[in-house]
Amino acid sequence: MAKKKHNSILLLVLMLAVLNFSPCVLSAVSTEVTSGLFGKLDSNKDVIVFTLKNKNGMEVKVVPYGAAVVSIKVPDKKGKLADVVLGYDDLAGYVNDKPYFGCTVGRFAGRIANACFKLGDKEYKLTANDGKNHLHGGLKGLNKVLWEGKEVKTDKRCGAAFKYVSPDGDQGYPGNLKVTVTYTLTDDNRLKISYEASTDRKTIVNLTNHSYFNLAGQGNGDVLGHKMMINADCYAPMENHIPTGEIKKVKGTDLDFIKPASIGAKIKKVGGYDHDYVLNKEYPGQLSLAATVAEPVSGRVMEVFTTEPTVQFYSNNSRDDVKGKGGAVYKKYSAFCLKAQHLSDSPNKPYFPSVVLKKGEVYRQLTEYKFSVQ
Repeated sequence: MAKKKHNSILLLVLMLAVLNFSPCVLSAVSTEVTSGLFGKLDSNKDVIVFTLKNKNGMEVKVVPYGAAVVSIKVPDKKGKLADVVLGYDDLAGYVNDKPYFGCTVGRFAGRIANACFKLGDKEYKLTANDGKNHLHGGLKGLNKVLWEGKEVKTDKRCGAAFKYVSPDGDQGYPGNLKVTVTYTLTDDNRLKISYEASTDRKTIVNLTNHSYFNLAGQGNGDVLGHKMMINADCYAPMENHIPTGEIKKVKGTDLDFIKPASIGAKIKKVGGYDHDYVLNKEYPGQLSLAATVAEPVSGRVMEVFTTEPTVQFYSNNSRDDVKGKGGAVYKKYSAFCLKAQHLSDSPNKPYFPSVVLKKGEVYRQLTEYKFSVQ
């Protein structure tokens, strides 16, 4: 009799657990997702902020305006949390933003020479927003629109997903492009960013996230002492920020980060980093290590993994005295970007990996930022 009673109590406990546990808990994923108001646009539309938090206390905040990362808080070697991405305290900062802090850029990340490209025999003229060139999707790219956002809770992940439809002719691009960007946070302090896109007409696509990192904490000095390794034997030389079409070895140049080196070691000789590195991969589309960055004082380490063929390393060469979060003023070299993407001007370089997306195909990309300490 006592055994039957024990079994009944156990069954009741299990039933209550199933009723109350979220899918994330059932799958042993302990990331929490909460949401709140971040601000209102002039159109009176609410912009929600989604907060992802894991069991280690790591916290990521993302918003549907520009499908942007607005905060990443990670512990240092003593367990102290700090926000390691540059940004603003409120929505107005992102609406007026020029450096592309934390946002999703596209339809094409990087520059397209002379703001034009060909698909077959047809030439497409894009908006020129960087002198005569097209940069990061144009005057009103994906970073300057309000996406549809929702929490993601499945048996495998918890996070936030943002959807947007870029209409045919947007900034000059052909085809209606449906885009989804999903942010998920894992319990091993890994922020995963997955991208999907489809089109009803042949077009080009090259998406990335444009977060600026300082592993000492945003607003806490420059990043010249950060130690960086980039898993790339080659890079794409540029003239006036446009690839020449050549692919050259980094060995013996001031761009060589095959072995870890401080960002500031040769930065004056280079004049600042703003270069596309061709990643070492066993096969196209492989999710592999692109770069590792370590900050010696805090002990924070960030590893970047991506399916993309290149990573664009930018050392914040030109932005100076930008007012950011918590009263911080961001100066030159106050952060670095590692943008996983295709090479700039790929549509005009047929021997570069293709960025063409056809009707019936699905564009997919995965980039992961993993944080740890040493």
